[in-house]
Amino acid sequence: MRIAALLPVGLLAACASAGGPVIPPPMQGACRNDGLDRFVGQKASAELGAQLLSTAGARTLRWGAPGMAMTMDFRPDRLTVSYDETMTITSARCG
Repeated sequence: MRIAALLPVGLLAACASAGGPVIPPPMQGACRNDGLDRFVGQKASAELGAQLLSTAGARTLRWGAPGMAMTMDFRPDRLTVSYDETMTITSARCG
C-alpha cells in the first residue's frame, strides 16, 4: 500500500528532472494585440471583424458600441473592438 502511495510522487519527480520545468504551449485561440492598431480609424463591418479576428488569432469578437456596458472579466481568447457614433473603430484589444 505504501509503494502505491509514493508512485505518483516518484513519477512527478522523474518528469521534473528530465528536462527542467515544463512550460505549457500557448493556448490555442489566444488573442494577440500585435498588428491591431492598423484597424483604428476604419469603419466597423462584418468583413473588417473577420480580418480583426484573423490578425489577433482570437476565437471570439466582442463589439463595443458607444456607451455600451461591458463585463470586465478577462478572456484570453476574446478580442474587444470599440467604435464611436460614426462606426469608426476607436480601439482593438485582447481580453
